[in-house]
Amino acid sequence: MSAAQGFFAQRLNKVKPSPTLAITKLALKLKADGKDVIGLAAGEPDFDTPDHIKDAAMTAIKQGKTKYTAVDGTPELKQAIVNKFQRENGLTYQPSQVIVGTGGKQVIFNAIMATVSPGDEVIILAPYWVSYPDIVNLAEGAPVFINTRVEDGFKLLPQDLEKAITPKTKWLILNSPSNPTGAAYTEKELRALADVLLRHPHVWILTDDIYEHLLYDGAKFMTIAQIEPKLFERTLTLNGVSKAYNMTGWRIGYAGAPEALIKKMAEIQGHSTSNPSSISQAAAVAALNGPQEFMAKQLATFQQRRDMVVDMLNQIPGIQCPKPQGAFYVYPSCAGVIGHKMPNGATINSDDDFATYLLEAEGVALVPGSGFGLSPYFRISYATSTEALKDACARIKRACEKLTNGNQKAA
Repeated sequence: MSAAQGFFAQRLNKVKPSPTLAITKLALKLKADGKDVIGLAAGEPDFDTPDHIKDAAMTAIKQGKTKYTAVDGTPELKQAIVNKFQRENGLTYQPSQVIVGTGGKQVIFNAIMATVSPGDEVIILAPYWVSYPDIVNLAEGAPVFINTRVEDGFKLLPQDLEKAITPKTKWLILNSPSNPTGAAYTEKELRALADVLLRHPHVWILTDDIYEHLLYDGAKFMTIAQIEPKLFERTLTLNGVSKAYNMTGWRIGYAGAPEALIKKMAEIQGHSTSNPSSISQAAAVAALNGPQEFMAKQLATFQQRRDMVVDMLNQIPGIQCPKPQGAFYVYPSCAGVIGHKMPNGATINSDDDFATYLLEAEGVALVPGSGFGLSPYFRISYATSTEALKDACARIKRACEKLTNGNQKAA
């Protein structure tokens, strides 16, 4: 009997490894073997952090701002966040109602750990960002999944939310624009969801707005506490600098919420990581307070990439790709290739099989929909160069054209 058997906490039995792990591991092996692999799995912008933000970090280092800060963020950064919420979202928070964490993921973890007891239910929309259910499971809560539909734009409908709420419901997690689908809610759609939530005052809302600045076709971003002020006292409004400011590695996320919740979240953070990096916090102040004009150019580039990828994928036999409204992902269906045979005679039975086939046959690394809780789909991040995206789509097309259904090619 291994010394480790029985040693690890049972709660870990409910946690799955990252769904990108198998593909990433195989991609690394193929690269090591000399194969040309295009990675479309990363959820981070390919643009560099703007110079004024990097300069602020270097200045902070030179000025000796390298010591511990307050657990939940420096006064300067918390004030910058307060100003941001007011300026961009019309939400009025006090610094005591703001927390800064080591990335948005930690902020979510803190909130769930501070509020969810065994058996408490958290409503999560599928497809979902991979960490939502596992964070709930670590808190010994119960994820309750609502499958969204492509014909509804992968958005939650009010009647489906109403059906999912029970006396045990603690949170609804709402991510707009969404990872992995790029779905983004309009003011009218949020209003309809708010009307349901007003009828259930025990349900809190965690609104993940990390892709706020990545909305296309002139769409205007709205967040639910902005739409319905009566929900303000039970909403945690989450955001961060990772996506908008190209600062994924700096690890700064933040949220506004009622002060009582923020205090409990800070207690948890105080016994885990304590404060986020002092240097990253100084950089985040420059990000939030500094020039914002560069975002428009980046957004235009992302929109061009989105349009190109959607167009190219929809020309591939067996693939159907809806046009996302935000973020930098597409979530195409591969239902049209399920049941088809690969050149080696094996059958594609799932989106996992399809992703593995694309990686092995053409060196394209993407994430199967199973990891996001809704199949048969796959996620492509178009936060990479236009040239790489063109090449990857051409490779996917070539791989699909080699599939057969009996004696017929995929259609």
